[in-house]
Amino acid sequence: MSETEELASKLKRRAAINEGESVEPARRMQIFNPYTEFHEFTRKQIKDFEKTFKSFDVNNDTFLDLMELKILMEKLGAPQTHVGLKAMIKEVDEDNDSKISFREFLLIFRKAAAGELEEDSGLSQLAKLVEIDVGEVGVGGAASFFEAKAKQAQASSKYEMEILAEQEERKKAAEEAKKRKEQFKAKKAAFATPS
Repeated sequence: MSETEELASKLKRRAAINEGESVEPARRMQIFNPYTEFHEFTRKQIKDFEKTFKSFDVNNDTFLDLMELKILMEKLGAPQTHVGLKAMIKEVDEDNDSKISFREFLLIFRKAAAGELEEDSGLSQLAKLVEIDVGEVGVGGAASFFEAKAKQAQASSKYEMEILAEQEERKKAAEEAKKRKEQFKAKKAAFATPS
């Protein structure tokens, strides 16, 4: 649309309003500024979130769709079912387009900081796993830190905790059996007669 056509359409709209006709509201461009809307995050944190978001936005459409979110969760070491992924998207999808925009991606971290996410939910795991400060641990240390965060998220599940408790009980039982065996050998040696 050229400048003259744009001006003509605005004047025509204004004339229609002045004559009392019903007119559709003018479309306004809403510019999203993450630094003003998400003031609880530092600029560095927002830039890190943006870097993470862009690295998983494979088709560069400024949205994370279902497949991109699936890949993201798999790389973070917390794979989700198809239904789980859809639930994750639905929880933060404000415009109901079945995609996660960068603004909605930041909402995940706002909700996580406010404690509004369920502990076992996929979004909670995502928020925990993405919180990595490469500047603090260095690029080399980031990989091990990342793996530790993935293990921490997996260990937080109830099922994992039960398995760990069973393994600990087995270790204690094996140690006790070993002690009893050593005590028995000591008693046997004391009663054994030298030939």
